[in-house]
Amino acid sequence: MTAQSDIEIVETSASSCCGGSSCGTGAKEAATEGAVTTVYKVTGMTCGHCEGAIAGEISAIAGVTSVSAVASTGLVTVVSEAALDEEAVRAAVDEAGYELTGTA
Repeated sequence: MTAQSDIEIVETSASSCCGGSSCGTGAKEAATEGAVTTVYKVTGMTCGHCEGAIAGEISAIAGVTSVSAVASTGLVTVVSEAALDEEAVRAAVDEAGYELTGTA
């Protein structure tokens, strides 16, 4: 019996540890009408792993459609269907092991 598989190789020019420009951000593509964008300041992020941990926790909050965390600036941009409870975001950041210091 012979197995046949089709493998597609995709080349990227991004220079990140994961081979993609959105490494660790957990970003979901969604731009919905009436969406709320909030930028939070988080301390303790140092790398893509940190970004991914924070984005993963915040993405689990109901209504969140996109999260982008940037370790070099400490900023986390969250797009949601409606305004989020800051305490829910604070708890998610805390669960990831970092500290939410407020909005930017």
